[in-house]
Amino acid sequence: MRRGPLHPISVAPMMDHTDRNFRVMMRMISRRTLLYTEMITTYAILHGKRDQLLGFDALERPLSLQLGGDDPVALQACAKIAEDLGYDEINLNCGCPSDRVQSGRFGACLMAHPERVAEGVAAMRAAVSLPVTVKHRIGIDDQDRYEDLRHFVDVVAQAGADRFTVHARKAWLSGLSPKENRTIPPLRYEDVYRLKAERPDLAIEINGGITTLDQATQALEHTDGVMIGRGVCDHPLLFADVDRRFYGEPEQSISPAQVLEALIPYVEAHLARGGRLTGFARHALPLMNGRPGARAYKRWLSTEAPKAGADLSVWRAAVTQLKAA
Repeated sequence: MRRGPLHPISVAPMMDHTDRNFRVMMRMISRRTLLYTEMITTYAILHGKRDQLLGFDALERPLSLQLGGDDPVALQACAKIAEDLGYDEINLNCGCPSDRVQSGRFGACLMAHPERVAEGVAAMRAAVSLPVTVKHRIGIDDQDRYEDLRHFVDVVAQAGADRFTVHARKAWLSGLSPKENRTIPPLRYEDVYRLKAERPDLAIEINGGITTLDQATQALEHTDGVMIGRGVCDHPLLFADVDRRFYGEPEQSISPAQVLEALIPYVEAHLARGGRLTGFARHALPLMNGRPGARAYKRWLSTEAPKAGADLSVWRAAVTQLKAA
């Protein structure tokens, strides 16, 4: 089995969150963590504004492109595009339960069709030298026994998937919203741990409900990697110690002011491309969560950044404010 580098820690792909502005901010905090794009459909890539959808700064690497789709031909074409653009990995979404995703027969509903997923993985692997990975749930609807999970993984593994990222909750394809599907179905870490124990040759990463680095350390005793999602949204500086703890890098101390100051050239470039200051500000607001001065800082950015014509001076003022806090 071909494998790319194993990343013990990654930031989950999240719709409306893991855009290029968020990813650049996270690179000011951790140089080594594997980052993901938002899920991008094959149709959008093949027929939409490709530069806008797939553009990224080299700083963001290592970076995985998460694809949504079920057509092997389209997946293969998009994998080739991603490799040409310099992405480090292709990830197939088999875990999103939203109605829009289901209507296109991809996302979590693909767990009912492991052979179709295997065809897509095989097509991508035949076209690129990048790792091809799959993110999925432990099950869907009433198809949620451990044996169902293992069967899905076994079929897709035969096609050569390089890693399985398992969200340790089942998904209900109807009756629950995507948000509710992230919290209501109970976590079943034991199923993921059992999968790794029974399939030791496969790279297994766990996702779901892990919000601290201590929890990540515990999960790594049973799996090859840990993916953190909403925890990093609420506390991005949680990742300030990831490089030391999980990648053997020297200890570093980084403050919210240092993050904002390091982002200045990227914010400036974003504004020059026609972007608005809110594109960065919304991701920077949680940097001060739980810290003295958080209220005043958030009030400033959330009030001033959305204003028409808000420019770099607003961002610089936020840096000055944090340095004085």
